[in-house]
Amino acid sequence: MIIAIDGPAGSGKSTVAKLVAKQLNYRYIDTGAMYRSVAWIAQNKGFDLSDEITMAKIAESLDIQFVPGDTNGQSVLVEGKDITAHLKNESVGRGAATVAAQKAVREILVAKQQQIGEAGKMVMDGRDIGTVVFPQADKKFFFVADAEERGRRRYEELKIKHPGLNLQTIIEEIRQRDHEDCNRKISPLVKAKDALEVDTTQLNIEEVTKHVLKNINNPTK
Repeated sequence: MIIAIDGPAGSGKSTVAKLVAKQLNYRYIDTGAMYRSVAWIAQNKGFDLSDEITMAKIAESLDIQFVPGDTNGQSVLVEGKDITAHLKNESVGRGAATVAAQKAVREILVAKQQQIGEAGKMVMDGRDIGTVVFPQADKKFFFVADAEERGRRRYEELKIKHPGLNLQTIIEEIRQRDHEDCNRKISPLVKAKDALEVDTTQLNIEEVTKHVLKNINNPTK
């Protein structure tokens, strides 16, 4: 079985996907981390992120591993180096939005994601899993939540390490990312016709996880 969880930034998809994978003893794949890894490599090497040819070369040679078991549920290794903490950087997130809009990069990373998913027993989250990567996924979910609530969640996650953050700035960045994701020409963020929409605005992580698991195990109830 392949379970696809799509949705905008801050909707809770990654956290819930990890918990669902753990409950089912499935493998969890954070596809967003792949785009962030490309951006992180490019930024560290001083490359222009708008240079699609160079970004495609980085994506093609990307040596990435998803290792379960850390306190956050998963570590991301690039060329054997744990870069999990670096991928949460806001600059890397903005860079990921840039490279994710590039056709060549998406084609390469989608192919890698499909190859990973061939093994089955997979929970994969992102923005185009149910529509592009695995349109044949056995279960599809599409998370939504108010931009203000998603911004607040992101702010709470980052404020300890970054005390100078401004909540309103985070909310505006969330809205900007939504605009970019929904309006890009290649694989825009859209709900698959056969996906179950889950509004997480008023729900905590435990409630969302239970709802998803219930639908997986008892889809008619």
